[in-house]
Amino acid sequence: MQDSFIWIVIVAACVAANLPFFNQRVLALGPVRVPGKPLWLRLAELLVLYFAVGGLAYVLEGRVGQVAPQGWEFFAITAALFLTLAFPGFVYRYLLRRR
Repeated sequence: MQDSFIWIVIVAACVAANLPFFNQRVLALGPVRVPGKPLWLRLAELLVLYFAVGGLAYVLEGRVGQVAPQGWEFFAITAALFLTLAFPGFVYRYLLRRR
């Protein structure tokens, strides 16, 4: 069961990290009032989704056993990992040439 929780968090992080770059809706829910979502809004979504995935991981860890206390190092590493997971979506949105 613990292995499945780990994979759930990994898949959720991969999907959430790329979600702001693959759609034009705010948090994939509501429409954007401007023609094209700006980069700052995508980065704000990325931050919100980072905390949402962190909350999911916290809840799943609590279901398995005692939640381990984390320091700032943990959050710095997970934020860097989340940004790394967002790289394919960023490349697709901003660096890929479309004809």
